[in-house]
Amino acid sequence: MLRTFKILAAAAALLLAAGAANAADVTADDTARFLAGMMPSAGSPLMALTRDPDWQRHAKFFDSAFSQLDQRQMSKVRAWSEANVTAPKPTMFYMFSGPDFLYANAFYPRATTYVLSALEPPGSVPDLTKVPPGSVGEALANVEHSLGSILSFSFFITKKMKVDLHEGEVTGAMPLLYVFLARSGKTIKNVSTVALDGKGTAYFANENTGGNATRGLRIVFVGSDGVEKTLYYFSTDLSDSSVKVSGFLKFCATLAPGNSLLKSASYLLHSGSFSTVRDFILANSATIIQDDSGIPLGYYSPKKWRFFPFGSYAGPISEFPAKYQQSYAELFQRAQPMDFGIGYRWRSHESNLLLSVRSPDDGAATADATSTTETLPSPPKPKHPHKPKPSPPTPEPPRGFLWFH
Repeated sequence: MLRTFKILAAAAALLLAAGAANAADVTADDTARFLAGMMPSAGSPLMALTRDPDWQRHAKFFDSAFSQLDQRQMSKVRAWSEANVTAPKPTMFYMFSGPDFLYANAFYPRATTYVLSALEPPGSVPDLTKVPPGSVGEALANVEHSLGSILSFSFFITKKMKVDLHEGEVTGAMPLLYVFLARSGKTIKNVSTVALDGKGTAYFANENTGGNATRGLRIVFVGSDGVEKTLYYFSTDLSDSSVKVSGFLKFCATLAPGNSLLKSASYLLHSGSFSTVRDFILANSATIIQDDSGIPLGYYSPKKWRFFPFGSYAGPISEFPAKYQQSYAELFQRAQPMDFGIGYRWRSHESNLLLSVRSPDDGAATADATSTTETLPSPPKPKHPHKPKPSPPTPEPPRGFLWFH
């Protein structure tokens, strides 16, 4: 009897060890691929879940959606970047980004460190083989729903994300970052939490930062070229009252100078209450790619920056009627054509994109960052507040649409 008991105990121990090894095999990269509707690696415990009809429908939906998006949008963004941004810095800053690695990578594919920041919490993704029955299908549906606006209009709807990814097994920014990394052809090597103290010092895993830490994620990944890169995502309030007492910009300064992207930013940088982050971007960027919701033209020094406008400035949408810029309109009279849509005016014939390049003789974040050799005149100085000119209405998005922030 004792011998039988020992055999059973040994067998149970082997089963427990096998189960632990099996759970360890659910890697972040396999989880990202699964959430993105892509097959995980052979032998992954998640392979069993791919037989679920919910996942198979999800995979077909994302295959179609991302294929259409790449044909309509992302391939054109990459081509634009290749033609116009030829010597980017290793770091790119994307304030007010949400978990939008997709456009960060498309505009600055050669960056090696990406810093994204927004209000959405970092969130988490559990071992999906251990969640309750039915929860996986619900999580996949929530991911689809929260990505609907960026797949269609090029920007996130913050209120929608708060609803879709607030409760349940899969929460916050992490699952969406996973999807974009996987669909951008990246392989995730390591994921850890990160927290910044008030001095900008980064702490990883469960290290104690004290109170009022800025929390986020650090994701190490590689692309098809095998170059190891790092993506940081921080959940932080960028308004003056908060960012002045946090360590976020101090951390960013250790990675500067970089390149910046501003898109569908709710015109927050037009406000006096976001002057600190606006000044940081201007002081620490070699190039800035933005639509008109980014930094107003009047804050750029014509002596320090060269301007390369693309597309058409049709003025702000009706939700932001006071944000019309006469100087922007005059600058865009000499804009080059653009074959993709971006920002709130997401139709290609209404979209605007401004590439601002710091002058090489400025002595700060110098860069030879554009392939355009034409010497362009300085943009006109902003005039006094101007009553917006009428502009063609943007086609209404689907019912229930809510703008970013």
